[in-house]
Amino acid sequence: MTASISPAEAFSRDRVVSIAAAIACIVAVGIGLSLSIPLLSFALDAKGASRTLIGINTAMGGIATVACAPFISGWARRFGMQAVLSAAIALGVVSLLAFQVAEPIWLWFPLRFILGAALAVLFVLSEYWINAAAPEGRRGLVLGAYATALSVGFATGPQVLALVGTSGPLPYFTGAALFALAALPVLFAGGRAPAIEDHPSTGVMSFLWAAPAGTLAALAFGAAETGAIALLPLYGMAIGLDAMGAVSLISAFVLGNVLFQIPIGLVADRVDRRWVLLCCATIGAVGMAAMALLPLSKVGLMALLFLWGGIVTGLYTVGLAHLGSRFRGADLAQANAAFVVMYSIGLIVGPPMAGAGMDLWPPHGMPATLAVLFLAYLAVVLGRMIVLRKPV
Repeated sequence: MTASISPAEAFSRDRVVSIAAAIACIVAVGIGLSLSIPLLSFALDAKGASRTLIGINTAMGGIATVACAPFISGWARRFGMQAVLSAAIALGVVSLLAFQVAEPIWLWFPLRFILGAALAVLFVLSEYWINAAAPEGRRGLVLGAYATALSVGFATGPQVLALVGTSGPLPYFTGAALFALAALPVLFAGGRAPAIEDHPSTGVMSFLWAAPAGTLAALAFGAAETGAIALLPLYGMAIGLDAMGAVSLISAFVLGNVLFQIPIGLVADRVDRRWVLLCCATIGAVGMAAMALLPLSKVGLMALLFLWGGIVTGLYTVGLAHLGSRFRGADLAQANAAFVVMYSIGLIVGPPMAGAGMDLWPPHGMPATLAVLFLAYLAVVLGRMIVLRKPV
């Protein structure tokens, strides 16, 4: 159990302004990102690109994250948090606007890489900022609020795109403007961002061994989230739901994401966060096993996905909080980079893995595959805790 801390000590004015600025920055980016992903897919489709080519282009963002993550803390140490965040925002704005005028499809691949690199910097440093500024006794609460705000931001982007349309320059200018809005909190409060002054003690990928409970939580959640969002509508149609009913399964999942993170964060401030992560993964496995094996009505399935989505998203919230409680300074920035890399790898492998499961056992192979994913996470973390008797 964490040490008691008074609200006045935990949330001084400077600390609140600092945390709020970091959250506002990344939420603005989240809205712009969730707008740009479908926008760019629609635009490539209009250019005649194949579905495979669209998928490869989308994956460039994950490739950029893996390539850039090891260097991000060094850039922040050398040039300062505020300067690097501002440069990443500017790069995101310019690259998004460039899509609108780039005619050859091959040019969209380096542009997507540049956009992905800018996003990697923004997520790694903003999450480091939030994690470093959060008081230990309220870290789960702060990161729960962050995860909630980010979920709302991601849900908002597609709605904005529906208003401005998917053709012409307006959606690109709208997305660029949302990215640019992220600069305001950085300019206003970037000086309060925790500085990175020391060198990390080890490389990014070493944190997979140093803190597997936190870093692998990001991979498990990233794979489950994208696998579920990509295939839930197809699963719903396969079990007899109409198109609207199938899409509503995603709505139940997303609503759980939004509503559960602050309560889960509060729990994580009161008990060992490793056990919270294990509970989230256990419920993730049991929920998907129930979906695969039990006959469920539409209402029952939506209720299950609401609970499952909310609790499984706790892997992201509590995983970040766990890293924040274990590491400081440059090591925390490196741990955050490893976390974002693992999440990006999850985004890349989740949909094909779940899709392959669905092909092998139609349609229940999708939830069965995700259940196996969570069981694998549990095996790794429990093996580290019980057999090796080492911190995770």
